[in-house]
Amino acid sequence: MKKYSKLFFALIALVVFVGTFVFLWQKSLPKEIRYSEFTPQKETITKSTIITGRIEPRDEVNVKPQISGIISEIYKEAGETVKEGEVIAKVKVIPEMNQLTSAQSRVRLAEINLSQVKTDYERYQRLFDKQLVSASEYEKIRQQYKQAQEEKAAADDALLVVSEGISRSNASASSTLIRSTISGLILDVPVKVGNSVIMSNTFNDGTTIASVANMSDLIFRGNIDESEVGRIHSGMPMTITIGALQDLRFSAVLEYISPKAVQSNGANQFEIKASVSISDSVQMRSGYSANAEIVLAQAQDVLCVPESSIEFSGDSTFVHVVQGEGDKKTYQRTLVETGLSDGVKIEIKKGISANDKIRGLQIVE
Repeated sequence: MKKYSKLFFALIALVVFVGTFVFLWQKSLPKEIRYSEFTPQKETITKSTIITGRIEPRDEVNVKPQISGIISEIYKEAGETVKEGEVIAKVKVIPEMNQLTSAQSRVRLAEINLSQVKTDYERYQRLFDKQLVSASEYEKIRQQYKQAQEEKAAADDALLVVSEGISRSNASASSTLIRSTISGLILDVPVKVGNSVIMSNTFNDGTTIASVANMSDLIFRGNIDESEVGRIHSGMPMTITIGALQDLRFSAVLEYISPKAVQSNGANQFEIKASVSISDSVQMRSGYSANAEIVLAQAQDVLCVPESSIEFSGDSTFVHVVQGEGDKKTYQRTLVETGLSDGVKIEIKKGISANDKIRGLQIVE
């Protein structure tokens, strides 16, 4: 029994050994190399570049107060449209004590002067009625009385401006009413009722009450690499795609190329701006991420082949032209002159014709 078991295991080992030998022998045999074949086609090759950026309104302004104080009322919200001159908010003035004291003192002095001049004027009027003073003397004192009245009114207005930010004579143009400086859409109202605000001056930019933009005039703003900036110029058409509106494409025209580069991730880039044409039916928002495609070069109706079929050797390029049929088939290495490439197809200017059959990629079985 043990004898038969040894023979059985020996037979299995022999089969495994022979099978492995046959497998390795078959793998070592040379295989026929096969290639795909194709004929050159006439197509249009376009070389373009994609620029990332964002959609912004051309005109966006920050509305700031003309006087410091506290927001007492807000009449508009973000997302609402506003016309130039329309009131957005109202500011309650917190008077500065030195200015308030000075204005109150001016009012008191004006009252004292007016009271004295009024008494003199009334006395001269009675004397003039009795023809005891001349007309010139009477006119002189009457003029002084009018001037005293004007000074009292001006002092009262100055006190109102200091204490309340408004005067009787210019109530409609009060600096406490914050008005939009342009017509457009309110993008943001960063303040709330009760917030303190300051006017713009030499030392600070002032508090922004609202951001207003004309959303009917939009631009694309992005950066292009220095390796491609030399191939673009103002007036070039662009195609804009917006991430939030994936099914829509918009046309644009390049308007501006920055004369100065900026560093971005270790590379020199140049800012560009383009005007974007957008239908009124499309709801657009400021700050949308977008991609702009610019056609850098184009060759129409030219003979081209897949770039993968090109053999590059130094400054020369070659293709392999199929010669013969069947077992007599050979591949002739042929010098060609190439042109524009889009990374997939490449233009062939000289060396082959549309009737030639070209060797393509090797077929792996």
